Amino acid sequence: MTLEMDIAALHRFVAQQFVQVKDDFVVEALAPGAITVAMDVGARHLRPGGTVSGPAMFALADVTAYLLILAHIGPKALAVTTNCSLDFMRKPAAGQPLLCEGRLLKLGKSLAVVDALIHSAGQDGAVARASLTYSLPK
Repeated sequence: MTLEMDIAALHRFVAQQFVQVKDDFVVEALAPGAITVAMDVGARHLRPGGTVSGPAMFALADVTAYLLILAHIGPKALAVTTNCSLDFMRKPAAGQPLLCEGRLLKLGKSLAVVDALIHSAGQDGAVARASLTYSLPK
């Protein structure tokens, strides 16, 4: 697997195409078939009880998968999520950044499959695991 985009190119793409979330996600590491994306957790990400909301964790997993796929196919904005299965395994630490490690399991002509593990900074064990499938533009 070869990379078509580096970390700087991914950040520029998000800043241009997804202005509404350009400051929410930071690519911390990128290698063929793997990526790590961080999200700072703020009050807007919390649900009652002080834990990180499911939609916030879904967003992190989804963006991680999207950026990993784009890193391999280039800046194609029309790659879209077709399926996501998300397992919540333990409560993340409130106010701590979340890190998502994505692995590219399959990159075909029309579909890509990514596995994503979400960790809460300073906490042992994953807090969530996602399996995502994307439809790729032709």
